[in-house]
Amino acid sequence: MRRIVYREWRIESSRYWSLLAILAGVIAIGGLAALYMEHEGHWVTGMTNSVVWGAPHVFAVFLIVSASGALNVASIGTVFDKSFYKPLGRLSGLLAAALLVGGLLVLVLDLGRPDRLAVAMTTYNFSSIFAWNIFLYTGFVAIVIAYLWTMADRKGDPYKKPVGTFAFLWRLALTTGTGSIFGFLVGREAYDTAVLAPMFVVMSFAYGLAIYILVLMYSFAQDDRPIGALMLKRLKNLLGLFVAGVLYFTLIYHLTRLYGAQTQSIEHFLLVSGGIYTLVFWLGWMMIGSLLPLGIIYHPRHSKNPRAIALASALVIIGGLAAMYVIIIGSQAYPQEMFPGMSVVEFGAPGDIGGAVAPYWPSLPELLLGIGGVAVALLITTVGIRVLQFLPESLADRAVDPHVAAAESRQQ
Repeated sequence: MRRIVYREWRIESSRYWSLLAILAGVIAIGGLAALYMEHEGHWVTGMTNSVVWGAPHVFAVFLIVSASGALNVASIGTVFDKSFYKPLGRLSGLLAAALLVGGLLVLVLDLGRPDRLAVAMTTYNFSSIFAWNIFLYTGFVAIVIAYLWTMADRKGDPYKKPVGTFAFLWRLALTTGTGSIFGFLVGREAYDTAVLAPMFVVMSFAYGLAIYILVLMYSFAQDDRPIGALMLKRLKNLLGLFVAGVLYFTLIYHLTRLYGAQTQSIEHFLLVSGGIYTLVFWLGWMMIGSLLPLGIIYHPRHSKNPRAIALASALVIIGGLAAMYVIIIGSQAYPQEMFPGMSVVEFGAPGDIGGAVAPYWPSLPELLLGIGGVAVALLITTVGIRVLQFLPESLADRAVDPHVAAAESRQQ
């Protein structure tokens, strides 16, 4: 491999500032939506006493999980010493930190009392998985910053592999902790399973890589930088492997719960009779987010088309949001078994204390807050690649594969 040359994102100033203005506008709208929900109360959202984690949590968890997966590209190059992926490491670290910040911002603004964040960050209940995740999230940002320093500064080069290995292990712990938030909740029948922890790890690989591919392709296309067919082939094959892994864990998760008599009713709800949740599962998660991308990635002709690869990545992202919607909201909407073996007579709104499916439909402020978090991640990434040298000058075949460069030299 030739020497890797990095330089800033040199698109026209008018296009750059226009992009920043659009992202800033989306963030401002999301902030106003959060302020509206904070001032009026959560009654203006679609949430109830049963569905206490709404659409903003779908976006927040998706961004946090994707942050871990986005760093996977850098880990492959550093930890596993795959030189082919080393030019991608800097953007991988930047995108990982940006996605985590965007997700945490949505999470903080959706918890109901953002003014008490200082209390949450200084008072811990170590018997709660939520407390442990605070350390995992904040530590992740610090480790990624150190990891980026080892990749950007020659003085940090000797520490690149140990820091990269530590970051790799930390992000596995982070995603495992995020999945365990749901896996450790025994009060909801759809949760309470150890399979969710490794399933979230594999999900992070797929969703983070899909976002990374889109950001990489867009930034290179806007700056007229080449991406060779070899690089796209490696990335799309890796994406296909991760999407297949998500399908495998999804199959194991549902087969395990279908086998147990005590969880067959929740499985029937999610897979057959759940209305919008069943539709989102089969159409969004399975078809759009899994089978269609795999069909594109392994198609003999479309798999070589950069636009088709970008489409497959976008479909994986849509499927990821659908998966989070089913896991987070669908599992809460299902009637909670308050007193096993007993019938529950409802009082108040339907689904408030169990006994009936809790109604939920995302409100506009919730959606705007979630989209605002995505815009925050993109804004951080945009500014980062503009002012610092995160992007390699070229990812053409001859720049990333020494065999191609040697063959071209012989031909000349």
